[in-house]
Amino acid sequence: MTDTSLTTDWQAWQTSWDRQQEWYMPDREERFRVMLEVVEAVAGPEPVVLDLACGPGSITARLLERLPGARSTALDLDPVLLSVAQGTFRDEHRVEFVTADLTDPNWPDALPRRPYDAVVTATALHWLTADALRVVYGQVAEVLREGGVFLNADHMRDDEAPRLNAALETHHAARKERELGAGAQDWRAWWTGVAQDPALAEQARRRFDLFDDPRQPKSGGEGQIREDRPVTTAWHLDALREAGFGEARRVWCSSSDAVLAALR
Repeated sequence: MTDTSLTTDWQAWQTSWDRQQEWYMPDREERFRVMLEVVEAVAGPEPVVLDLACGPGSITARLLERLPGARSTALDLDPVLLSVAQGTFRDEHRVEFVTADLTDPNWPDALPRRPYDAVVTATALHWLTADALRVVYGQVAEVLREGGVFLNADHMRDDEAPRLNAALETHHAARKERELGAGAQDWRAWWTGVAQDPALAEQARRRFDLFDDPRQPKSGGEGQIREDRPVTTAWHLDALREAGFGEARRVWCSSSDAVLAALR
């Protein structure tokens, strides 16, 4: 049997993931730029970084491009996204992979090294309930060195300007509708393509068993946050300080997202 992992264009899957995510977040690259600027400012040009819930390795790719002396531990549970990441970085000695579930209290035991200079994550932790996220924040603090930095870029709302928020939501909804009509790919369409690729079909079946099937209309799509999830920047900042971080602040925001930085 042919090993399709050797012939699959993993970079094409990376690119299609980026385009799909940018449909939801057109300022996604700016988020990454700010995150890595903070990493460099705190940890210098050769940081050892934990890419938490790494997905296909979006942050790791940009980290290595900006800081060639960096090293990354990329951790995730999703078999599809890990396969894309492992295929993309198969010849990259600066990256190591860990399969772990953040809802398992023992996930830090799977890490090959510690402490880390920085822990980074983007558009990932909003799947966790408030109680689970508090636990993860505490565990992140424990795997960071003293003076290390944690950066979380995710969907977070600022409730201080509800009318402005409503206007921006309407504006962005119209943009997404226009781009979808022009051929943009959304969450469901991307996963439909994954399931149809022979190199990823088995991983897709396992992924759908682990989580949900994004191809289904009632699936919790990217960009949606359930009511039992924390949604405001204020909640996250308070939770980070309670978890043991000495400092925590917002370093970037858009109408729907924020990047929070917390110093150990």
